[in-house]
Amino acid sequence: MKYYLIAGERSGDFHAARLMRALKQQDPQAEFRCWGGDLMQAEGSTLVHHYQEMAIMGFVEAATSIFRFRGFLKECQQDLLAYQPDVLILVDYAGFNMRVAKFAKEKGLKVFYYISPKIWAWNQGRVHKIKALVDKMFVILPFEKEFYQRFGYDVDYIGNPTADAVYEHQPTDDFHHRNNLDPETPIIAVLPGSRKQEIEEMLFEMLRILPPFFDYQFVVAGVKNLDANYYAHFERNNVRIIFEQTYDLLRHAKAALVTSGTATLETALFDVPQVVCYRTSAISYRIGKAVIKVPFISLVNLIAEREVVKELIQGEFTARNLVTELQRVLDDEQYIGKVKAGYAEIREKLGRSNAAEKAAELMVGYLKK
Repeated sequence: MKYYLIAGERSGDFHAARLMRALKQQDPQAEFRCWGGDLMQAEGSTLVHHYQEMAIMGFVEAATSIFRFRGFLKECQQDLLAYQPDVLILVDYAGFNMRVAKFAKEKGLKVFYYISPKIWAWNQGRVHKIKALVDKMFVILPFEKEFYQRFGYDVDYIGNPTADAVYEHQPTDDFHHRNNLDPETPIIAVLPGSRKQEIEEMLFEMLRILPPFFDYQFVVAGVKNLDANYYAHFERNNVRIIFEQTYDLLRHAKAALVTSGTATLETALFDVPQVVCYRTSAISYRIGKAVIKVPFISLVNLIAEREVVKELIQGEFTARNLVTELQRVLDDEQYIGKVKAGYAEIREKLGRSNAAEKAAELMVGYLKK
C-alpha cells in the first residue's frame, strides 16, 4: 500500500520514522512519501519538504508567515492528489495537518492521525472537526482517550512511543571521552529545543546563570538541522555543545534545564531532576494564555495531573529564578525525592507498550477492512 505522512517538527520525524519501520513489518510492499525529516527519509520515504522549512513558533509568527504557509499547503494538496495514497497519516502539527485533512477528506482519501494535536490544551471545540475529518485517531497520552470519549469519539490509545524509545536506548561507554568532557565534573544538561526561534528565546537566558555553578559542566543538546556555527558563540570554558546525543546526555546528567516539549518527558523518563522553561513573544503569550485550557505546559505535569517539576514561563523565566530552581534540583534532597517519586508515577502510567508496532498493526488492519 501507499502511505503519505506529514510531520512538521523534529519529534514528529522521529516518531513517524519508527511508525514507518513498523508499517514495513506489517506491509512489506509499503511505499512512502512524506513531508518530514532525515529519519523518515532514511526509512525509504521520498521527502517532499524538510520540516525545517516549515518551522514556525507562536501565534504572531504564524500570522506573519501566512503566505509561505499557504504556498506549502497548496503544494501539499497538489502532491497528495498526484500520489493518490491508500492513506494519509498525519503526525501532530495541527495548524497545517488539519487543513490537509480537510482537503483529503473532500477528495475521498482515508485519513489517520498518529499522535493527537493538543486540542485538549486549547480550542477543545476542534474535536468536532477531527471527528468529521479523521477516520482513525491514535493517541499516546493516557488521558487523551477519556478526553475524546467525552465528545463521543472512540480513539485508539497505543501507549507512548517516547517511553518506548527511552527504554530501548542503548548507552555508549565512551560518552565523556568522545565529547571531550571531564568524567569527574557533574553535568547539567541544557535542552533548548530544536527550532532556531526556540533556541534564540531560551539559550541565552539559560546560560546567563553560569557563575554560581562553576563546579559543573553545562552540556547543550544541539541538533544537526541547525548549522554548527550557530551554536559556536554559546561555547565557553564550562559550556560544551554536543549534537544528536540527547539520550546519552540525559543518562549522564545530574540535572537539566529543558524547554517545554517532548524533551520534558524524555528527561523525566531518564530520572533527571529538571527545570522546565518557556518563553515566546509577548503577543503570542497573551493570546496563548487566553485560550489555553490546562494548568501546565510540560508533559510531565500534564501526565501526572499535578506539579512534579517547576515551570518557569514567560516573565518567570529569568536568570534569578533559574539559579534558585537549579540549586533546588541539585542540592535539596527532599525536593529531589519528591520529583523522582513523581517520575516513578509517570513511568508506571506509561509502561512499555511498543506503541509504533501497535499503531502499525491497527492501521494495516483498518486499511485491509
